[in-house]
Amino acid sequence: MNLDMNTVLFALYPYIAIAVCVVGCWIRFDREQYTWRAGSSQLMRTRGMVIASNCFHIGILFILFGHFFGLLTPASLYHHVITTEQKQLLAIVSGGTFGLLCLVGLLMLLHRRITDPRVRATGTNGDLAILVLLCVQLLLGMATIFASLQHMDGSVMLLLAGWAQSVVTLQPAQAAAYIADVHIIYKLHVFFGISIVLVFPFTRLVHIISAPIWYFGRGYQIVRQKRAA
Repeated sequence: MNLDMNTVLFALYPYIAIAVCVVGCWIRFDREQYTWRAGSSQLMRTRGMVIASNCFHIGILFILFGHFFGLLTPASLYHHVITTEQKQLLAIVSGGTFGLLCLVGLLMLLHRRITDPRVRATGTNGDLAILVLLCVQLLLGMATIFASLQHMDGSVMLLLAGWAQSVVTLQPAQAAAYIADVHIIYKLHVFFGISIVLVFPFTRLVHIISAPIWYFGRGYQIVRQKRAA
């Protein structure tokens, strides 16, 4: 496997990012559990927070699941339901709708974090940085829609799916080959997506993989009422 820039960024970098993500999450959860939280600043200023938060979370959850199933579902499976061209159209319409919804919420949250002194004082540079990184990634994702409109045959979508499936099945050379000739806007979108995975353990994003399942095994808390004297 020739170590050109394409191979380094899209065949080796994904495994580095995944390794750092898994090990980093493990260490953080084991050693710094009190930092494993969303760090919500909603109480600092509630005006517009409900709209911003809901738009962002609804949008980003749909995008995450859409990318997961869209990239990792083999064509032989979804061809029983829709064609490749129809799948691309569905991805453009649904991804564009929820991407715009997410972007609106994210920009509202970013504006709030930058302009509100109380929110800014209680946050960190890392909180601001991850919002900016997500904003860049969303804008790149929206830009890929315009590129996709130039070729509605789904050919590039198949190449990107082939890249993702090759990474998952541990075929880095094949992954590099799949993505080698796609437009730069797709490569930037993929690169920033991998980078988000890389920094994931060091941000407040870790709360999305949290589930308080241990509460189901906890004993009841006994609260005694103090009698009046």
